[in-house]
Amino acid sequence: MRVRSSRTRLLGWLATPIAIMALALSASACGDDELILATTTSLHDSGLLDELVRVFEEEEGVAVKVIAVGTGAALRMGVEGNADVLLTHAPAAERELLEAGDVISRTLVAYNDFVIVGPPEDPAGVAGVTDASAALHSIAVSGALFTSRGDDSGTHKKELALWADVGWRPRHDDDEWYEETGQGMSPTLTIANQRGAYTLTDRGTYLALSEDIPDLVPHVSGDARLLNFYSVMEVNGEKGRINTEAAEAFKLFLLREDVQELIGGYLRERYGRPLFTPAAGETEASVSARGGVTN
Repeated sequence: MRVRSSRTRLLGWLATPIAIMALALSASACGDDELILATTTSLHDSGLLDELVRVFEEEEGVAVKVIAVGTGAALRMGVEGNADVLLTHAPAAERELLEAGDVISRTLVAYNDFVIVGPPEDPAGVAGVTDASAALHSIAVSGALFTSRGDDSGTHKKELALWADVGWRPRHDDDEWYEETGQGMSPTLTIANQRGAYTLTDRGTYLALSEDIPDLVPHVSGDARLLNFYSVMEVNGEKGRINTEAAEAFKLFLLREDVQELIGGYLRERYGRPLFTPAAGETEASVSARGGVTN
């Protein structure tokens, strides 16, 4: 008998250390007939992951337990052996896990891009700026509000890297214009929409939620540094009760031609562009070399 899928959605409490520990303990108690997938909230919030998991479960007869947290927390679950497979978007941190032997593979699945969104009136005057770090600098010196996830997610890591390129490290305790939600992409976008603030988001989540955040529009995109790569990683089976067979099956599933087509076509007709571009067989270098433009 097929086991029903169990999905954990990120709410405000989910970003707390206690909540993450509880999820890890729950995950470690799962049986061999389940696949524990630790993933980023930005991918989950778009709705694509629900569709992929549904198809995988129907084909494989394996129940998938999805734990959607910030990428930093998802990677820690891999290090601690509390997940079987990871689907995240923080390349530098992912490579560290691969080099340390915490995961046995890292394969590019898809990409989209980050965009800086903000109020339509654009108080910082950043619309059309193609240097993302320069745009952030303009937001800072203008005193306009900026809402950060502040949760060690892949999006937060990217934001900090962009600030570092212009020698800034904003802190919500010191900078009145800068606030951290400590939450996922969906609630952070909602808060930015309510407060008339700028924020950094992946385009897929922004498009999927755009009807609910009418006071946010894209202002900054096109910088090569804003490419956003999603990779799948199998956790090293030596860490304990890792379902290595199901983890490999899920990786191969994501790379399959028909599944790659599903990824590329997800909500494309509705929004007039792909939320995610399939990238099986590619590398970050090959995608970056052509500026993210689809072959």
